[in-house]
This record gives sequence, structure tokens and C-alpha cells, in this order.
Amino acid sequence: MANDSAKSEASAQQEGDDGGVRSSSQTPSGDGENQTPISKRQMKKLLKQQKWEDERELRKKKRKERKQQRREGGGGGEAQNARKRLRRELTPSSLRLVVDCSFDSLMLIKDIRKLHRQVQRCYAENRRALHPVQFYLTSLGGQLKQCLDEKDKGWVNWKDITIKTEHYSEVVAQEELVYLTSDSPNVLEELDHKKAYVIGGLVDHNHHKGITFERAKELGIDHAQLPLSNFVKMNSRKVLAVNHVFEIVLAYIEKSSWREAFFTVLPQRKGAVAVSQDTTTILAKEEEDSGSDPETPEQTEERT
Repeated sequence: MANDSAKSEASAQQEGDDGGVRSSSQTPSGDGENQTPISKRQMKKLLKQQKWEDERELRKKKRKERKQQRREGGGGGEAQNARKRLRRELTPSSLRLVVDCSFDSLMLIKDIRKLHRQVQRCYAENRRALHPVQFYLTSLGGQLKQCLDEKDKGWVNWKDITIKTEHYSEVVAQEELVYLTSDSPNVLEELDHKKAYVIGGLVDHNHHKGITFERAKELGIDHAQLPLSNFVKMNSRKVLAVNHVFEIVLAYIEKSSWREAFFTVLPQRKGAVAVSQDTTTILAKEEEDSGSDPETPEQTEERT
């Protein structure tokens, strides 16, 4: 009996010792469950997250205040109002420029894409001009419209432009039309602001030479070429891109000088020099001033 009692006491003592060891190796939590200690980095992260949540309403209030300030003309709204004032101070021209897009079926898709970029350039330059013209885009459809839809979905929101699916002869009275074509024997000396000048929307690499001139004669409308030969000598042919013709007209309206308009717009790769000066001397001076080679067609297209 004594031996049994001693064994029972030893067993009880061992259980007590084991329980004491287990409890000292863990951190008890308030709910009676064991919990792993939190590191200082984790604690900082938790505090930062809590601070972010606590300041949520304050940030929301500040955003509302900034919006209210912009509506009242404060802060960033001043720059926007300045741009609006500048826009109102522009003097729009009554002259009409029409890009004729009726040659869609004559172009490959790569040329349609080039025409798309040229039309974009016309729109952008007209929006920036001091005397913007009344811009018309007629006969829009087919490949060009598809290209606009795919590459420039915002075109439907363009401002200060009249876009028509109809032919320009159905939009403007015949007696007011003048087709600008380099094949015309008539040289344009002055712009008549009562007229609508038509630019052929065609990129064909001379595959359809003279087609715009023939179309103008078929319709019985006036036609003329820009007075390029009177002021400029060029290394390349006189056929200009749609946006170049458009920009030359804008520049002439602003400067009242064909010479200045041509030399402001024509790309260097065209080798344009004044007719009254030695070609070699002028080209050498241009290369010296620029310090670089003339633009290639690819560079000009990329810039456009």
C-alpha cells in the first residue's frame, strides 16, 4: 500500500511539472487560445492601415473641396479658362476648305491610312489656327470611315468640322466651288472668301494622274492651282499632300503672303527654294543651319 501511494504522488508531481512546461512555451490570449507574437514590422503595418482607414472621410472631404474650387475658377481651372478666352479671341475665317473623299475605291488600305493621318493633321492645324476655316469632309464612307472607326474612335466628337456622306457638289452650290489641282492651267492669285476650295482626298503615288482635274471639268466647276511655281523651286513634283495644301491656305490667310505660306509649310525633303535665289546656295545654308540631314518621307509621315 505504501508503494502504491508513493507511485500516485510521483505521477501527480510529473503531470504538474509537464503542465508547467507547456504553459511557459506559449503566449495565452484573452480568449484562452494560443497566439503567435506580432513583430514590430507587422505592428507598424497594422497601425498604418488603421490610420488610412481613420482618415478616409477627411480625404473625401478634401476631394470635394478641390472640385468646388475648380468649378469656381480656382486652382487648375484658371489655365482652362485662359484657353477658353484665347479660343474666343480667335477670328474665324469665312473661307471654306473641303476635303473630297470620293476616291476611296481607288486606294489601297495603306494609302487610306496615310489619308487618315493627313485628315487628322488638317483637323488639328485648323483647331490651332488664328483664323480657322470652315472645314468640310465630304463623301465619307468605305475604307476611310472604317479606318477612322478603328484607329480614331473619337472622330465622332470632332468640333468645328462639317462631316458629310454626300458628295461636295450636293453640299455646296456649284458656282461657289473651286477645285485645287496642280493640273489646272489657272493659277490662284488671291483667295475669295465667298468660295469653297476643294482638295482631293487621294493618296495614289501618281497612279491616277490628273484625275482631280478631270473630275472638276466633268462637273463643270472652277479649278485652279496654288501659285507654287511663282515662288518656289522644288526637287520633287508639285503634287502636295492633302494636309500641306490645307496648311498652306491657313498660313496664307494668316500671313497674306504666298511666299511665307509655302516656306512655312513645305517639308525640307521637298528641296523647296525661292525662285529668285541660287538653289545650291540656299540648300547648303539650310543644311548648315539645321545641322542634320533632310527629313525622309518616313520621318515626315511619322511626325505627322
